[in-house]
Amino acid sequence: MRLKLFAFLVALLATPVSAQEMSFDAYLQLLIARARAEGVSEPTIQRMTYDLTPNSRVIELDRAQPGTPSSSGEFPRLQSYLDRHVDAARINGGRRNYQALGPLASQLETRYGVPAKMLVAIWGHETNYGSYTGDFDLARSLATLAWEGRRRELFATEFVDLLKIADLGVTRQTLKGSWAGAFGYPQFLPSIYLRLAQDGDGDGRRDIWNSRADTLASIANYFRDAGWRRGQPWGVQASVPGGLDWNALKSPMNSPVCSRVHDRHSKWMSVAEWKRLGVQPLVYLDDNVTASLFQPDGPGTRAWLLTANYRVILEYNCSNYYAMSVGLLADEIVR
Repeated sequence: MRLKLFAFLVALLATPVSAQEMSFDAYLQLLIARARAEGVSEPTIQRMTYDLTPNSRVIELDRAQPGTPSSSGEFPRLQSYLDRHVDAARINGGRRNYQALGPLASQLETRYGVPAKMLVAIWGHETNYGSYTGDFDLARSLATLAWEGRRRELFATEFVDLLKIADLGVTRQTLKGSWAGAFGYPQFLPSIYLRLAQDGDGDGRRDIWNSRADTLASIANYFRDAGWRRGQPWGVQASVPGGLDWNALKSPMNSPVCSRVHDRHSKWMSVAEWKRLGVQPLVYLDDNVTASLFQPDGPGTRAWLLTANYRVILEYNCSNYYAMSVGLLADEIVR
C-alpha cells in the first residue's frame, strides 16, 4: 500500500500543471506527503516547511535564464567570458588555495585520480573559493520551483532530498544557497550531495559548507563518477592550419542533452589523425588520445583539442564557457 501511495505521489508531483491550477499550500502538502512516504521525520518536516511561501523572485530568475545562442544566432565570444572569469584575482586566489592544500592535494589525486588543480578551479568558479555560496532559503526556493512547474519533476525530487539532508541533522540556517537550489562550496544540488558528497577529513561528516577537504573530495568524487580518465588532460591548445575544411569535420553525433554545446565541437579523431590534417597540439598529447577540435571564436583565434575529460567538466555545468574557463583556470593555477 505504501509503495502504491509513493508511486501515486511521484506521478502527481511530476504532472506539469501550471502554478495557477493549484495553490502553493495545496502543492506543498503533496511535497510533504512524498517526503513523509520516503522516510523524512515529522520534526524535520515541521521545521523545514512550517512557514514556506512562494518566492516570486525565484520564479522571475528562473524564467529569465538566458539561452544560447543569441537571437541573432551568434554565440558570444569566449574570450570576453574568459576575461571576466579567468582574471588575475581568481588565478591568484586559486594559487593560494592550491598551495595551502599541502599533502591533501596528492592524497586526493591518488584516491580519486583527478588533479587537485581541477578541484580548486571548480571551487573557485562556483563560489570564489567559498566567499559566496548564496543566501536563498533552499526549502522555499525548491518548493517554489517545483510548484511553478517548468521543471517540476526535477525540483520536487530536489525538495524531498533537501529534507533528507535536514533529517541528517543539518540546520535550516545552513541550508541556504542559490535561487536554483545549489549550495555549499561546490554548489551541489541536494540529490548530488546525498549521492556523492564525501567526508574528506575523516570527522564523520560531509561538511561542504566549511571543510576544504570535504569540498574537494566531494568534487573529486563527482568527477570520478562522471568518468574522469586518470592521467589525461582536459584539453590542450592547438594550432590550426589555414584552409582547414571544417564542414568535413562536423560531428555525426546528436547529443540527447545540451545539443547546442556539443554541436560546436568537431567529430572525434585520434591526435595522430589530427596531426595528419595539420592540427598540432601545442602541449604534448599522446597520439592515441581521442580528441575533438574546438575553435569557439572563429578562424584565426585560439583553438583546442578537447579530450573526454572536457566532457566530465560539462557534466558539472553544460556550458562551453563554463568548461573552458574551469580548464584554463586550472592550468593557470599551477603555471
